[in-house]
Amino acid sequence: MPGIASCPGGLIVIGIISLSFVHINSEICSNEVPDVQYGRLGSSVTLACGGATRGAPLEWRLNGSAVLPRPAPTADCSLTLPRADGTMEGNYSCHDQRGTLIQAIKLRLGYAPGYLNISCRVPSHHRIYCSWTPLVETFLPTSYNAFYLSRSHGEHTVERCIQQSPNVNTCVITNQFMWFPHHYLNVSVQNPLGSNWSSIKIDLQQLFKPDPPEEVTVVEVVGHPTKLLVEWKAPRSWLQGDAFPLGYQLQYKPVGSKYWSELYVEAQTSVMIMDALAGHVHHVQVRARDGLNRDSQWSEWSSFFQALPWTDYVLHTEEATDVPEIFETTETVDADAVPSAKGSVAVESASLGLLVGLSLFAAVILLAVFTVIGLLWVRQRKRNSMTKQELNSTMKMKSMLI
Repeated sequence: MPGIASCPGGLIVIGIISLSFVHINSEICSNEVPDVQYGRLGSSVTLACGGATRGAPLEWRLNGSAVLPRPAPTADCSLTLPRADGTMEGNYSCHDQRGTLIQAIKLRLGYAPGYLNISCRVPSHHRIYCSWTPLVETFLPTSYNAFYLSRSHGEHTVERCIQQSPNVNTCVITNQFMWFPHHYLNVSVQNPLGSNWSSIKIDLQQLFKPDPPEEVTVVEVVGHPTKLLVEWKAPRSWLQGDAFPLGYQLQYKPVGSKYWSELYVEAQTSVMIMDALAGHVHHVQVRARDGLNRDSQWSEWSSFFQALPWTDYVLHTEEATDVPEIFETTETVDADAVPSAKGSVAVESASLGLLVGLSLFAAVILLAVFTVIGLLWVRQRKRNSMTKQELNSTMKMKSMLI
């Protein structure tokens, strides 16, 4: 039985079917349209309706509504949005003339990545923590990859800076190459509209700065009104049992004072304040630095902690209970007692007058006594002078007789 291809009529039928198939394919728009499309803000964005028939009427909708944000030119199987802005972002869909859904597209608008602002800190000899922020807000999903280059005496190595996930903006450097004096961190950034990269040089000596001490406590010392016990722990970023000790500085002052007192301790996490001001609340802070390198930076101060030195509360309680009783007796005045109070004042005035009179009388008597004594002294002096003259005269007469 001859096949269809052996018959001239069969060939004609195959040819017609083939031509029809090619014609139908030429009228169907490409189905290779993504479900999510990204566009640059401020530029023209074209959306394609995959699977639509060329030349057939199409209806475009935004978030289910046929009203577009502004008049947009349409062409066969596509929609062009000129100067796209944030109001044009959303879920687009194209429909045939009967309203049947042909294609749904989610439009995201933003910018390509720009440069990054990178910063790093070195809180210990074993960790470098780095973070970055974009100088340009892209408004699009972004991923990062961080690597660093270490160089020392002609040797270098490239390692990955550890990230928890590609979309976080932090990483940690930790390995045996920490002893290299310099590191170069490179961070690349990618989003659907492009990529970029930034780098920074990490100087370990310049950036080395411990974190502040943690779990600071300040307590009174029973029986000692001028002592305070201060205790703390090394920061968690400083590995416990580390061969590198931390040195600490403590400052304290009574609340309200402008002047701090300071104490320094090495490789210990407690200190006794011996000269606290008794009966006054004190502010206490602690900070840390590398105990082996006195030129390294101090950490930031810990938070303020308040404490009151030990006080004899029993004595204060008794004094406090006595004072109100005194004020209560002085404040309650009986109206009948007012005249007696006036009388007592009059008696006191009379006594004072008598005392003044007696004082004046005594002064007069003393003056008279001193006057009499003075007169007697003058009289006696005259007598002595006359006796001396008589004696001299007698001596002269005797000498003349001889």
